[in-house]
Amino acid sequence: MKTLEHSYEDVPEEYKTLGGRALTTKIIFDEVDPNCDPLGPSNKIVVAPGLLAGTNAPSSGRLSVGGKSPLTKGIKEANAGGLTAQKLGRLGIKALVIEDHPTGDNWYNIVISKDKCEIVEAGKYAGMGLYELTTKVWEEYPNKPGIMGCGITGQKQMIGAGIFGNNVENTDPGRYAGRGGLGAVLGAKKVIAIITDDTGTERLQPVNQELFDTGGKKLRDALNEHAVTGILEKADPETGEMKPYGALKNYGTNVLQNIINEAGALPTRNWTNGRFEGASKISGEAVHEFIDKVKEKFPDSTATYNHACHPGCIMRCSNIVPYEDTGKHQVGCLEYESVWALGTNCGIDDLYYVAELNRVCNDLGLDTIEAGNTIAVAMEGKVEVDGKKLDFGDGALAVELLKKVATDTELGKAVGDGALAMGKYAKVSRVAHVKGQSLPAYDPRPIKGIGVTYATGPQGGCHTQGYTIAPEILQIGGKPDRVDVKKAELSRAFQHTTAYIDATGYCLFIAFAILDIESGLNGMVESINGFLGTEIDVGKYGAEIIRQEREFNKKAGMTNKDDRLPEFFYKEPLPPHNVVFDVPDEELDKVHQE
Repeated sequence: MKTLEHSYEDVPEEYKTLGGRALTTKIIFDEVDPNCDPLGPSNKIVVAPGLLAGTNAPSSGRLSVGGKSPLTKGIKEANAGGLTAQKLGRLGIKALVIEDHPTGDNWYNIVISKDKCEIVEAGKYAGMGLYELTTKVWEEYPNKPGIMGCGITGQKQMIGAGIFGNNVENTDPGRYAGRGGLGAVLGAKKVIAIITDDTGTERLQPVNQELFDTGGKKLRDALNEHAVTGILEKADPETGEMKPYGALKNYGTNVLQNIINEAGALPTRNWTNGRFEGASKISGEAVHEFIDKVKEKFPDSTATYNHACHPGCIMRCSNIVPYEDTGKHQVGCLEYESVWALGTNCGIDDLYYVAELNRVCNDLGLDTIEAGNTIAVAMEGKVEVDGKKLDFGDGALAVELLKKVATDTELGKAVGDGALAMGKYAKVSRVAHVKGQSLPAYDPRPIKGIGVTYATGPQGGCHTQGYTIAPEILQIGGKPDRVDVKKAELSRAFQHTTAYIDATGYCLFIAFAILDIESGLNGMVESINGFLGTEIDVGKYGAEIIRQEREFNKKAGMTNKDDRLPEFFYKEPLPPHNVVFDVPDEELDKVHQE
């Protein structure tokens, strides 16, 4: 960005089997000083489609974005759907590496098409809401390109900023690589949008077509068969009546709202309770019923569940939620993490306000998990917004609080910089984070394994880097006692396997099927090996990614003392089970000792 020049480079031999998170981690590990200023010119942003992006493998269009995080001060990978990964894959681009800072104050877009890259001035897009921006980009570039970039939050270099992506129809900028504040890193480089046009390209071809096809079919069959990832409807074996089947297609990721609430592990009102009395009103089941009701009234509404987050996704766990009085698009999509953060954790059980808060986040470029935790901290601190004190359950005033991000005020900066910043502003000490990044929607006190992942994962407080919820709560791939403190081995295994999946381009949710259905697991491995033409050891591959990320963080100054949860988790019992996080430090330290 300093010289406004670009170059194409042949893929080095050591990168040939890398994609997605494996490649973002490797490039950041090799090329970025762990002690650099995350918002300074020495940091880099790496955008890498997964290995299979651009192929016809099922649900394989995921994208990784990497850099040094201004939130955690360590290495970061954030993962997203949207259009960009598939288009970069078809364009034959393994990674886009953005480095240095411009010398002036101009803003830029990066436009990539077949055999062409341009860095173009884009000041007209600066300060624009992302719903308007994505609409205008498709008007300017009529080939329906992928769009990703930073919104107002990132342009202001506020570290709660995510990196947005447009959805398949370009009706929403809500496909976020949300975590770690990477939107602020992109904003520091004066890049608003990365626009990818794959016109004239062809689908990527595997080295071993037969093995690739065989593996892909096994995985596809497993995904369609499993009760979590399966088909939308299935005939009742006794009556023959078609009934809802696949949980994700019908209820989205927010099917977990009621499940985690029943388990007494749903963080409520800034992590002070494990149950929320209003959970059922904003659950995946409630959203499903709401969409059906609105569609009945407005048949032409685009509202839907069973929506794909990227082309080629067969799990289709996304949704588009409408305004009730018009049927028009409100937000897409309402994920479990977002509904929990902006609803449950803030004591808000009104679906309208939860969706509106999500829309504001999407429009401004805010990570919803960070934003929801920030609002909850502000509510505990009774922060004053427009002359009124914000309290739990006040959806209308919470919307106004989020909008302060677009203003040049101390309050706006506290909101945009995340929960820790808001804790200082509001003088609230209970802030749920690890390494500076807010925790997601599972309280670690009654679910010990996910707490071990939060604490020891190199990405900071993040559930997707080792989703032990699958066995601990859903009893998928095993039935460990969720309150047993010996979870080092479980977390390690999930962290390594997850890192591998994040490299492939497959959605992490394939884990549900491959953990329970052996042919699905074999299919995943065969499709990757068939595509590459070489055999990959899943465990060793994932372990090497984690090793590099841990080594980067160590060089950045992190020690085992950073692999801990905040003090209140150890001291404040969580109702209704009245348990604390009592995993000993020795168990946490075991995770990465081997």
